[in-house]
Amino acid sequence: MALSNLSTYQDNLLLILRAQPIPSTVSLLKSCKKSSKTTERCTALIESLMCYEEGRNSLISEDGGVLAVVEVLESGSAQSREHAVGALLTMCQSDRAKYREPILREGVIPGLLELTVQGTVKSRTKAQTLLRLLRDTPYPRSELEPDTLENIVSNLISQIDCEEQSGKAKEMLAEMVQVSMEQSLRHLQQRALVCTPADLSVPSCISKITSK
Repeated sequence: MALSNLSTYQDNLLLILRAQPIPSTVSLLKSCKKSSKTTERCTALIESLMCYEEGRNSLISEDGGVLAVVEVLESGSAQSREHAVGALLTMCQSDRAKYREPILREGVIPGLLELTVQGTVKSRTKAQTLLRLLRDTPYPRSELEPDTLENIVSNLISQIDCEEQSGKAKEMLAEMVQVSMEQSLRHLQQRALVCTPADLSVPSCISKITSK
């Protein structure tokens, strides 16, 4: 808790890093309940330290370090999950080529998909950004293949070797699409209450979704 509080002040981060806190923090993450306040403090500290290459290298080199963060992303409290996805996003944004594979290797996709549906506003935004960075190419697709979240995740799922992880990711993708459809329909229903038929224009993309 002391280290977590100290890490909120930017000037303290380098001092904390010199004490090499990552191994002990990861060890604590592995042993405590994912929904606990201790986990929230640990992931907050890790997220802050990921701004530095020394911190990122320490997490990667620590046995089960990235996995511990992924597990919190999957089953931690709302705040802990936000810190966890923030830590992984900071890593990938700093050096995508270096950290993409280590993050993907730990089966992060199902947890990220769940966050895009059920996470906090910040978690959903961070999860979507990280999914885009984890795809094969960081550049937008052509107009014929829109850069939608569903396409990005489908691309990622095709790269997952583990059958169990792939199956879970596909289930999460189906749920995400279902929620997206429901939100679109609710939006159209709300518009229908305040607009005349002449004012209401249904986008062709929504028409295609509802026809399925």
